[in-house]
Amino acid sequence: MISANNVTLRIGKKALFEDVHIKFTEGNCYGLIGANGAGKSTFLKILSGQLDTTQGDIAMTPGQRLSFLEQDHFKYDDFPVLDTVMMGNQRLYDIMKEKEAIYAKENFTDQDGIRASELEGEFAEMNGWEAESDAAMLLNGLGIDTSLHSSYMKDLNGNEKVKVLLAKALFGNPDILLLDEPTNHLDLDAIAWLEEFLINFENTVIVVSHDRYFLNKICTHIADIDYGKIQLYAGNYDFWYESSQLLIKQMKEANKKKEEKIKELQEFISRFSANASKSRQATSRKKALEKIELDEIKPSSRKYPYIDFRPEREIGNEVLTVEGLTKSIDGQKVLDNLSFIVGHDDKIAFVGGNELAKTTLFKILMGELEPDEGSFKWGVTTSQAYFPKDSSQEFQKDLTITEWLTGYSPVKDVTYVRGFLGRMLFPGEDGVKNIRVLSGGEKVRCLLSKMMISASNVLLLDEPTNHLDMESITALNNGLIKFSGVLLFSSHDHQFVQTTANRIMEILPNGSLIDKITTYDEYLENDETARKRFVYTASLEEDEN
Repeated sequence: MISANNVTLRIGKKALFEDVHIKFTEGNCYGLIGANGAGKSTFLKILSGQLDTTQGDIAMTPGQRLSFLEQDHFKYDDFPVLDTVMMGNQRLYDIMKEKEAIYAKENFTDQDGIRASELEGEFAEMNGWEAESDAAMLLNGLGIDTSLHSSYMKDLNGNEKVKVLLAKALFGNPDILLLDEPTNHLDLDAIAWLEEFLINFENTVIVVSHDRYFLNKICTHIADIDYGKIQLYAGNYDFWYESSQLLIKQMKEANKKKEEKIKELQEFISRFSANASKSRQATSRKKALEKIELDEIKPSSRKYPYIDFRPEREIGNEVLTVEGLTKSIDGQKVLDNLSFIVGHDDKIAFVGGNELAKTTLFKILMGELEPDEGSFKWGVTTSQAYFPKDSSQEFQKDLTITEWLTGYSPVKDVTYVRGFLGRMLFPGEDGVKNIRVLSGGEKVRCLLSKMMISASNVLLLDEPTNHLDMESITALNNGLIKFSGVLLFSSHDHQFVQTTANRIMEILPNGSLIDKITTYDEYLENDETARKRFVYTASLEEDEN
C-alpha cells in the first residue's frame, strides 16, 4: 500500500497539487489521468521519492519494494542487457555481484566463506537462482530476442532500450509498480503481452498512459487529476468517462431544480412579504431560500484541440499504385516486392512489429528515400501531407510558431495562421514561442496544424499519437474518422486503429505484406490463421522456384 497524505507541491507561486489525500491499495491497478500539464508524471515522481513535496508526505507499507519505469535511455549503456533487467531488484543484484567478487578471489579466507554463506542464504530466499531465467522471460515477452540478452545496452536501438527498461521495472515482482507511459514505442505484440502481465499482476500498479484501450484493459480504478486535486473512481477509463459525465449532468440537473425552487420562493416573497396574513409564510420561505446552495461546477481543466482536415480538392479514383517496392537498410531487407493499390475510400492502418519497414515505406512514398527496386505512382488528383515519426530536424529552425506555420500556409496572413494555431491550443502569446523550446505534445500539434493548413486529400501519419495527451488523441481520432480523403497511418493505439481504419496492412519481418479489407479487431481475431497461411504460401512459392 502507498498513500499521499496532505500532499502539496508548489512550483514558484503555482500550486500543482494542493492537500492531496489518496490511498493506493494492493491488488488494484490505478490509471492516473489528467490534462496535459496537470502533473501526472510529477505525481509519480513524488510517489517514487524522486521529487520532494512542499507539504505532506508519502507513506508506504514497511518492507515493501517500489519499482518505477526509468526514462533515461542512456543510464545503463555500459551494462549488459540481462544485468540491466536484474538491477530492477537492486538488493538481489548487489548480492549476485558481491558473491561473484568473493568467489573470484584467489585467497579465499574463512571470513569470505562466512560472508558467502550469508549471501547464499539471502539469495535463495529471494529466488535468486531463477533471476536470470525470469529476466530472460520478461525480455522475450516484450520482444527482445535471446541473442540480444548478452549485448550491452549501448548496442541496442531506442525502442529496444525502452523494452529493457520496462522489463527492469517489472522484474522481481515489486510490491508497488509505477509506470509512466509504458506503451510508448512498444509494438502491438509487446503491448498485448504487457496487458496480460499487468492483468495477472497481484500487487499495486499506478500507470500513466494515453492509450485508452490499454487503460480499459488493465485498470480497476481511475485517479483523475484536475485543478490540483485527485479524485478516485472505481472502474476502467470508459467507466470513469461515463461516470464523470453523468456526475456533471446530475449536478447541472440538481442546480436547475434548485434554481427553479429559488425563483419560486423569490416570487412568493416578493408578492407576499408586505401582506400581513402571509408575512409568516414569507419569512419561512426566506429562511428556506437562504439554505439553498447551488453545487459548484468547475469547468474541467481539460482542453480539446479542434482538428478538422478539409481537403481543398475531391480525390479521384486513381490514388496510389505501388508495384514491387523493395528496399534494404544497412544490409537488411525491410521491404520485399510490395505491391498494392489504394482506393479513394481507403483508410489504411499499417500494423505489426516491423517499425523500420513502415517508416521506410512512408519515406519512399513521400520521396525522402529511393527504393532499391519497384515503383509507385500517385494519382493526378492527389495531394499529400505527411506526419513523420522523427520530426526533430523540423524544429531546429530559429522561428516562432507563427512564422514557422506561415511558411507552409497558402495564405500568408498572420490572422489566418493564428486562427489555425488558436484551434490547436496555441492562443495569443503562445504564437510567438520559439519552435526550438516546444514540448513533444506541442510539436505534434504544430505538425497537425501544418497538415490541416495544407488542405491535402491524402494524409500519411507515422505514429502521430506519440507525445499527445488523451484529449488531443481523442480530437485527432475524431478528426480522422470525419476526414473525407485517403488515409495511410501507423499507430500503437488500439482504439485509434480500430475506430479509424477500414483496411489493415502488416509488413512482416521478412519485408512482405499481408493486406486485408477489415477492421483491426477482426484482423487480430484471424491474425494467427493469416500468418500461418502466408508462411505456407511463401514456402510453396520457394519450393516451386
